[in-house]
Amino acid sequence: MTDETDNPKRPNANYRLSRPEPDNVKDEDLVFYYNREKRLAKAPEAVQKLYAEQKKRGFNLLHPLIADKPRATIFFTIVVLCIVILMLSILGYMGRAYTLEGNKLEISAMGFEDTAIVLIKKTAGNKSPYTGAIDIAVSPVVEAETDYSVFLHRIFFTLEKNEDYRFVVPYGEKRLAMVIQTEKSSLKITVNVD
Repeated sequence: MTDETDNPKRPNANYRLSRPEPDNVKDEDLVFYYNREKRLAKAPEAVQKLYAEQKKRGFNLLHPLIADKPRATIFFTIVVLCIVILMLSILGYMGRAYTLEGNKLEISAMGFEDTAIVLIKKTAGNKSPYTGAIDIAVSPVVEAETDYSVFLHRIFFTLEKNEDYRFVVPYGEKRLAMVIQTEKSSLKITVNVD
C-alpha cells in the first residue's frame, strides 16, 4: 500500500523544464535568448550614447583622474599645490637654504653629547659669487638670562662650485643663533639642532 505522503508528486512534474541534450548539437543550432545589440537598440538614447562612448575610448591615463567634477577639482588642487611648493622651494622660502653674495648656503646642525656639529654646504652661483674669508659667530638661543660666550669661527670660500664645511661648537642647546659675515654683508639665522 502506497501513500501519497510517502511519494510526494512535484507540482511541476507534468511540465517539460529541460530537454535532454543530444551529443551531436552544434553551436550554430543553439538559440541564445540574450542579445546585447537587440537590448541596446530598445534602450533609451542616453544609454546608447554611454555604450558608444565606452567602445570608442581606449586607454587614457588622464580621463579617470578628471572624469567628473569632484575628481577634477581634487586633481587640479593637487597640481596647483605642487606648483606652489615647487616655486617656493626655487625662490628659497622653504628649506634651510640662504644666499650670501651669490653663494647658496644650506646650514644644518647635529647634536653630539654636549656639543653641536654645524654643517655648511656652499653652492656657488652663476654670477661672480663671493670668494674669501667668512666670519661666523655662534651662540645658543636660551630663554633665561644665561651668560654664554660667543663662539667665533672663520672659513674661506674658494672658486669651487660645491664645498662643505664642518665645525664643532661647544653648546648642547637645541637652537643656535648664527651670524655669518663677509666684508660687505651679513646673514643672521637661527638653526635647529637635530
